[in-house]
Amino acid sequence: MRDITHDEAVGGRRSSWRGEWLRMETLIGYAFVLPLMLWLAGTILYPLIVSVDLSLQNVKIIGSVGSYVGIENYRRAFESPDFREALKNSGIWVLANALVQTILAFAAATILKQRFRGNRIARVWIILSWVVPTVVVVIIWRWLLSASGGVVNYLLVNTGIVDKPVGFFSTGNMAFLSVILINSWRWFPFNAVILLAGLQRIPEELYEAAAVDGATAFAKFRFITLPSLQPVLFVMGLIGTLLSFNVFDVIWLLTGGGPSGATTTLPVLIYETAFKRYRLSQAAAMSVITGVILLLFAAAFIRFLSPEADTEEA
Repeated sequence: MRDITHDEAVGGRRSSWRGEWLRMETLIGYAFVLPLMLWLAGTILYPLIVSVDLSLQNVKIIGSVGSYVGIENYRRAFESPDFREALKNSGIWVLANALVQTILAFAAATILKQRFRGNRIARVWIILSWVVPTVVVVIIWRWLLSASGGVVNYLLVNTGIVDKPVGFFSTGNMAFLSVILINSWRWFPFNAVILLAGLQRIPEELYEAAAVDGATAFAKFRFITLPSLQPVLFVMGLIGTLLSFNVFDVIWLLTGGGPSGATTTLPVLIYETAFKRYRLSQAAAMSVITGVILLLFAAAFIRFLSPEADTEEA
């Protein structure tokens, strides 16, 4: 048998110390992550498990005891015309909000990027509509759009644009359009700030070089601005969609889901089912379905539209 040399013995001890240090470093890492994991488990995983468990029972009000009914609540949800209507409204709501908010945010960010007197005041002013509490925003807009004495109707009638006051919240399509525009007005400053940060990171030399080559404004937007903002737009699209889908307060405070369910989205329907119709388990089933829809959307969005995925494929 070959004798172990001095260098081999020293190398073996160093390898053993390195292994022990790596194990210790791993344990320290787990110790730092453990509080966050416990917090996530308590605030996300536990409510999720309770919701799924509740959706499989026939509990009607909080505190009552129910029995397990399997997937009956899911079957009822998909067979319910109210659920299908709310799902359609949620889809329209998300797409319309994304479109309006992106257009307004792009316009605002482009203006705020320019150098003019009062630029800093304008940046602070535009963000005010986002930091104002939702209740205040709703009260202001209800007063502005009121059919009896509202400022907007007063201007429309007195300028001859309409013959009589417009019922912004009294008809289905008009109510849905009004709520979409108010919610977009509420949130577009947040997107404008994000886009402004992205626009400021684009080197001016690119636009100057494009101008020398005779590029039009549309060509600069198409080949410089849009590609440079792709990561920003990706984050905006993902987070904005998830937030818009879950909006409840603006719709509930403005229309309560009416008239005749025209503005009822899934969050509003879940609230009504749980606390007005007293079908807690059925509302839990709708919540689980909503969660699955958002999870699938996020996975598909990341899979097909991620800038990193495009880079890897290129």
